[in-house]
Amino acid sequence: MPLIENTVVELLAVQASGKASALDIADEFLAAIRERDPKVRAFMHVNEASVREQAAAVDAKRKAGAKLGALAGVPIAVKDVLCTKGVPTTCSSKMLQGFVPPYDADSVERLKAADAVLIGKTNMDEFAMGSSTENSAYQTTANPWDLSRIPGGSSGGSAAAVAACEAAASLGTDTGGSIRQPAALCGIVGIKPTYGRVSRYGLIAFASSLDQVGPFTHDVTDAALMMEVLAGHDSRDSTSVDRPVPAYTKTLNDPVKNLRIGVPKEFFDDGLDGEVGNAVRAALKEYEKQGATLVDVSLPYGTKYAVAVYYIVATAEASSNLARFDGMHYGHRTSAKTDLIGTYSKSRGEGFGPEVQRRIMLGTYALSSGYKDAYYLKALKVRRLILNEFNDAFAKCDVIMGPTSPTPAFKAGEKSDNPLAMYLSDIYTISCNLAGIAGMSLPCGFTKSNLPIGLQLLSPAFDEERMLRIARMYEAATGWHTRRAVILGGSD
Repeated sequence: MPLIENTVVELLAVQASGKASALDIADEFLAAIRERDPKVRAFMHVNEASVREQAAAVDAKRKAGAKLGALAGVPIAVKDVLCTKGVPTTCSSKMLQGFVPPYDADSVERLKAADAVLIGKTNMDEFAMGSSTENSAYQTTANPWDLSRIPGGSSGGSAAAVAACEAAASLGTDTGGSIRQPAALCGIVGIKPTYGRVSRYGLIAFASSLDQVGPFTHDVTDAALMMEVLAGHDSRDSTSVDRPVPAYTKTLNDPVKNLRIGVPKEFFDDGLDGEVGNAVRAALKEYEKQGATLVDVSLPYGTKYAVAVYYIVATAEASSNLARFDGMHYGHRTSAKTDLIGTYSKSRGEGFGPEVQRRIMLGTYALSSGYKDAYYLKALKVRRLILNEFNDAFAKCDVIMGPTSPTPAFKAGEKSDNPLAMYLSDIYTISCNLAGIAGMSLPCGFTKSNLPIGLQLLSPAFDEERMLRIARMYEAATGWHTRRAVILGGSD
């Protein structure tokens, strides 16, 4: 098996055995990027010299007998929404074109402390607003399983980089499903941690009460390892929760006894693609074979109203967060000669793309005088009801399961002119963010057209340890996670 098709754990073992150095691994991944990324377009920025320097430093550390970090020599990609010191961070927007942060995000600091090799910054929907990675101001990322299709969004570049074997793992952010949905469509594992479990320091905010940083990996074991590195309290983030981080990898293969799986009837409605539904039902049957009990639960608010609530709360917060990018304080400034108001207006009109402008206007309207009570405050009340019904459901079960996305990856451009249809791509994932609970997606099958299908697990807040164990139970009994994108020369 080529080094680029190895998991994180396998790459660590290869280095420990002396069969390959960190520099050997870096060179193979860089070669894969040169060969594949002109088609996939997962990366916004790759500095080959820096990558090789990082890898050589790991090799020197190993040769000297120094203690190595948990991700030593492993090439990891970072979504372009996370600040990286000395490396361009643009949020795939013209508004931040040329911006080079003077500091690292907390999650990037943790990767560096673990001796990971940061291989590059990945493409995304502009300011994380989108479900397909078609809203980037620079390029559209393709799905490695079918280059005519989207990889999901907004973290599509990070998901595609792992699925195309251009990085062993990557970081994304999830505001309404932006890790889990692209993970499902690209056939890999993606985790949205509990809100507050991973620091948001250095994350350029979209919606501050919803955003959360998480990993993409090939399998659940790698995801558990990444979570051990990323999770933990950070005093620089007021929403970071100070509580112990479990040793996720230590208990990963311990099955959950007397497992109760909640199955929401609303997740299997008429809008669900038939092949997706069949694959998810087959996964639930596999759990039953292992002794799990399926429990009927209901999430009426989370299914019927989640999209509406999300697009009020998220856009309102985006309107506030993005107000700083005005051509004066931060971001692109127009070269046109105009007055103060004209400079604000023209700078934002030139710097922000259509989807970002749409969401800023929606959020500003929802917060405006005379409408705040009718829209924003009412949305917050329904958000509380969504959390309450999750709590009621978890009183009956240990985990909730269903499809991650209602359909497999769709064709690029297919939904570009229909924002509502695009928004509904996240119908099964949004409620998790509104409730602040943990969620993940793992591969559970493929369509007849060889497109990946994802199984979503939703877990109570800060219960990632058990959620990972439950995911591993299924993964250990199946082989979906071992498949690689064959159209790029991977092994089936």
